[in-house]
Amino acid sequence: MTLPVEHLRLDDSFMHDPHAVAAALRDKGPVLPVILPTGLPVWLVTGYEEAHSLFLDPRLSSSGVYDRLERLREAADGKPSSFSSDLARHLLNTDPPDHTRLRKLVNKAFTPRSIERLRPRIAEIAAELTDTLDTTKPVDLLHAYAYPLPMIVICELLGIPRADRETFGAWSNVLVSTAPPEEIGAASESMGRYLAGLLEDKRRSPQEDLLSGLVTAGEDGDRLSIPEMIAMSFVLLIGGYETAVNLIASGVLALIRHPEQMAALRSDPSLLPDAVEEFLRFETPNNLSSPRYTKEPVQVGGVEIPAGQFVMISLLSANRDGTRFTDPNRLDIRRPASGHLGFGHGIHFCVGAPLGRIEGEIGIGHLLTAFPRIELAIPEAELRWRASTAMHGLEELPVRLG
Repeated sequence: MTLPVEHLRLDDSFMHDPHAVAAALRDKGPVLPVILPTGLPVWLVTGYEEAHSLFLDPRLSSSGVYDRLERLREAADGKPSSFSSDLARHLLNTDPPDHTRLRKLVNKAFTPRSIERLRPRIAEIAAELTDTLDTTKPVDLLHAYAYPLPMIVICELLGIPRADRETFGAWSNVLVSTAPPEEIGAASESMGRYLAGLLEDKRRSPQEDLLSGLVTAGEDGDRLSIPEMIAMSFVLLIGGYETAVNLIASGVLALIRHPEQMAALRSDPSLLPDAVEEFLRFETPNNLSSPRYTKEPVQVGGVEIPAGQFVMISLLSANRDGTRFTDPNRLDIRRPASGHLGFGHGIHFCVGAPLGRIEGEIGIGHLLTAFPRIELAIPEAELRWRASTAMHGLEELPVRLG
């Protein structure tokens, strides 16, 4: 592929030291042509004002982005993609009116009021998990608590059998990683086949769960097609727990690094909702937005992005932009953090945001109540961030609890 301008090639530090890289990129400019560690050339938006604007810009399209990406990958290595097309044609890869139609069919299940009714069950799961945490030796809080809490919640909500949760989690981890294309393709095909079979089971024997509702969902005579149901199930499953896992683990780490903030939150639990917003800003769980492409030349941030170019927004960078947030590298649970882009913005604003917020609030709150002491069990320098350009989260979080 011939690039219209010279692109800055990003290495693995983009994932493993993301805030330092983001700061360096912002210093170069709020919109830059880069090549991601995955090899994808994109115009990367790192400034808050530019990100906020482009999320609302109709000159950027999501429709057909999957096909464009596949043509680019095939041109690069000569091999057709093995990624399941059934999984790719979801909400994040559509424009209105298709997006409006799909979103309308799932919005009712994710209203703040409907998600609020899950609060007692989420609290029950959090209490059950904290009871299993060992206080006599170091424990990996990510895999023992931050991962199973949202995984159990979303699987119960959607109707995923308990026996399948670990397998699903393994597929998901591969799909948001920088694993070789063959591994990502195999995981996507396995997940696509699994979801197709599960939805057929729901059609034959519907239960009181969201996937059963998807099978029969309809408004004004509208129904989801089989491919649409598979893609919708995929994006709800992935989005329904990946963000919350990283929110809980990174939020706890932020408090460990800032003991005065942890003490303030322990002394006044009413600060939890505001603290969750600050965690979403400070250690944004979603690193990059889904890709879009320019339908025509777009002037933004002092540059012109040519037509037909991929654009991705760094939510993580925009949320540390000092032109929008005062002293952005300081954690402040009392900060008025409204306006952060932790869940995106515009028509693709995360449909599961109400659920993620409650899981973060309950998940972190229960830990602080159950354990008067939470500290790292390894030197901070040994912590590792996941090899993913999509998500920003820890590989593990070894702690001592007391």
